[in-house]
Amino acid sequence: MERESVGPCPWPNHRSVDGGEDSPDQRLPVAAVPRRKSATSQSKTEPPLLRTGTRTIYTAGRPPWYDQRGAQSKEAFVIGLCGGSASGKTTVANNIIEALDVPWVVLLSMDSFYKVLCEEDQALAASNDYNFDHPGAFDFELLVATLRKLKKGKSVKIPVYDFTTHNRHKDWKHVYGASVVIFEGIMSFADKDLLQLLDMKIFVDTDSDIRLVRRLRRDIAERGRDIEGVIKQYNKFVKPAFDQYIEPSMRLADIVVPRGGGNMVAIDLIVQHVHSQMEEVSGAVLASAPQTDPLPRTLSVLESTPQVRGLHTIIRDKETSRDEFIFYSKRLMRLLIEHALTFLPSQPCTIQTPQGLRVSILRAGETMEPALRAVCKDVRIGKILIQTNLDSGEPELHYLRLPKDISEDHVILMDSTVSTGAAAMMAVRVMLDHEVCEERIMLVSLLMAELGVHSVAYAFPRVKIITTAVDKGLDHLLHVVPGIGDFGDRYFGTDRSDQWSEGGEPEPPMSC
Repeated sequence: MERESVGPCPWPNHRSVDGGEDSPDQRLPVAAVPRRKSATSQSKTEPPLLRTGTRTIYTAGRPPWYDQRGAQSKEAFVIGLCGGSASGKTTVANNIIEALDVPWVVLLSMDSFYKVLCEEDQALAASNDYNFDHPGAFDFELLVATLRKLKKGKSVKIPVYDFTTHNRHKDWKHVYGASVVIFEGIMSFADKDLLQLLDMKIFVDTDSDIRLVRRLRRDIAERGRDIEGVIKQYNKFVKPAFDQYIEPSMRLADIVVPRGGGNMVAIDLIVQHVHSQMEEVSGAVLASAPQTDPLPRTLSVLESTPQVRGLHTIIRDKETSRDEFIFYSKRLMRLLIEHALTFLPSQPCTIQTPQGLRVSILRAGETMEPALRAVCKDVRIGKILIQTNLDSGEPELHYLRLPKDISEDHVILMDSTVSTGAAAMMAVRVMLDHEVCEERIMLVSLLMAELGVHSVAYAFPRVKIITTAVDKGLDHLLHVVPGIGDFGDRYFGTDRSDQWSEGGEPEPPMSC
C-alpha cells in the first residue's frame, strides 16, 4: 500500500498523553453502554477500560478465536502507531477505536515494555541522565513475543511499568487478543520482527513545539518530574532520538497523520481501510463430526443406578419445588464429583488426590462448588464467565480469574448443563492458552446433549467428559430436550414457568 499523508484539519484544544485484564469484579457492568458495540482491553488500567471524550467503553465479551477443530481460526488485525513523544498517538488510537465499530479491540502501549533498570541505570534515571528514548531502552524480545501471541488470539501477560520508580510492578496484567490490536509507541517501527507483525503502519506527525508543551504537562503532572529535569531530558535525549530514530521511520508508514488526534479525515481513511481488510466471522462454533457417530470414548456417564434415575426424575420435573430442586441437585452433584475424582491420577502409596488441583467454573457451574469442596477440602477455585451473544449466537468470554501457575495442575471445568458445547469449548481453549495440558482437563456437567459431547470431543479429543446423563435432542433454539429447564433460574429461584410450555431448556442471561 502506498504511503498517504492526510490533511489539513482544524486542531482542537485537547491534551494527549502517551502510554499505556481481567477485572477482579464479576459484576462488570457489560450493559452499562447499550448503544456502544466496541470494547477494549488496555494493559495499564483497570475497568472501565477506556474513557473517551464522549463515552466510557466496557469489555463486551471475547468471541471464539478458534475453529471447530479447536485451532486458531483468524489472526487479529494489528495497527502500529509511531510518532514522537507526546505526539498524540494514544489520542489517535482512541479516535480509531471510537470510529472503528469493531466489538473487540486491544490497546497496547510500548511504554509497558521498558527494560528493568540496574542500580547504576536507576541512579542515572533519578538524575534525568538515562536515555529512555533509545531503542536499547525497550525489551523488544518480550514485546515481539507478546504481540505475536496477541495476534494469534492468545492470552498474554503485560508488564506494568512505574514511571516514578522506573521499575515494573510485581503483578502483571492478563490480556486476551481481539479482532483488532492497536499498538503504539515511539519506537514502534524500530525492530524488523515487530514490523512484520503490523498489518497497518501509521505515523503521527506533530509539531515539535506542541510535543514539548505536552511532555512538560505530562511528566510534571503524572510522572513526578520537575520542569528543569524535563527540559534537560528533552534536549539531551528526546529531541536527538526523534531526529535519529523516529522521524526517519516515517518512510515505513502506510499513512502519515499530520497534527495527531484532531485529524478526523485521516481517522476516517484509516477506519475505511481496516474495514476493507477485515473479514467478517460469523456462526456458532460447533463440531462438524457426524452426529450419528457413537459417543466418544472420552465420555464417562455416571452409572444409571435407581438412585441416579430417581434424582433425575425429581430435578427434571417442572413441578418440583425450589427447595427440593436444590436438595436433590446437590445430591446428584456430590455423586458426579465423586465419580469425576476417580479419573485423577493417584500414587500407589496414598489415597490422596494430587495436590494443587484447580477448578474453573462457568455459568451455573458455580452451584457445583459446594459439592467439590465437600470432597476436596483444599481445592482452589477459579472462575470463567461465558455468555452467548443473542445477535451472533456465539459464546463470548466476559470474565476470567484463574489461580496462579495453573499450567501444572489437573483442571475440572464445571457447568450445570452443556447443549451445543460452544461455551465448554471456549473454556477448554482458555485452559490450553494458559498452557494446561489437554489430557489434564476434565469437563464435568450434570446433563449434556449428544451434540455438545460430540462438539467437545471432536475439537479436544484428549479432554475427559463426565456427566450423569446424555440427552439426544436439541430444540430449534438449541436447548437440551427433554432437558432440565434453566438450571440457574430454578436453583436460584428466578425461573419463569411460562418458558416451560414450549419444552426444552430456556436460555438465560448469563450470570456468575
